[in-house]
Amino acid sequence: MEQETAIDGRRARGDASRRVVLAQAVDLASVEGLDQLSIARIAEAAGVGKSSVATLFGSKERLQLATVETASARFAATVIAPARVHPRGVRRLVALLDRVVAYSQDRVFPGGCFFSAAAADFHAKPGQVRDAVAAQLDDWLGYLALTARFAAERGELPGLDPADDEPEQLAFEIQGTFELMNLLAVIRDDELPYLRARRAYRARLLALGVPAELAERVLEPGAALR
Repeated sequence: MEQETAIDGRRARGDASRRVVLAQAVDLASVEGLDQLSIARIAEAAGVGKSSVATLFGSKERLQLATVETASARFAATVIAPARVHPRGVRRLVALLDRVVAYSQDRVFPGGCFFSAAAADFHAKPGQVRDAVAAQLDDWLGYLALTARFAAERGELPGLDPADDEPEQLAFEIQGTFELMNLLAVIRDDELPYLRARRAYRARLLALGVPAELAERVLEPGAALR
């Protein structure tokens, strides 16, 4: 029993150390680049020994993969989970648009969007890390398209054909607007791109037949969650 308690205690301490290191890792990678993330660099940033980080992760690639997984969980908690106050449909879609702008604007990651930075870092570097980043982006685009398709099937997006490729096209346009917004806001340290993105999302919603009162909510941070 004492041995099991000791093992459980070591495991709990190891899990706590892993969470601390990964919290530092996602923030650091968003600023310096995921490809620059190494056992030595994160040990320095987290104020722990290299041997401790090496014991937790084993290799640079495993550290990077764990960092992508942690960033994915933070994105989901910040963007997707709050939007689920609404049932599936157009209100959830509007909430997702609101939250994804706020995700960049509130600097959930210090360097802006973690995945935009990681995709730029690894887009031409085949391997498991690039695959993990691409999978996260695919999941997000798929979720947007699925949400839009469901809303269209319920008649809440009369300008969108759910039987065609239009939900995927809409997701593509939403993400394209987000990427330029995030890039310009971060590189210029400017708030205007966030307003422009919200205006672009409102215009697209109105063009799809969303009532003006609902489409307008995307302009005011947090309003879509009410």
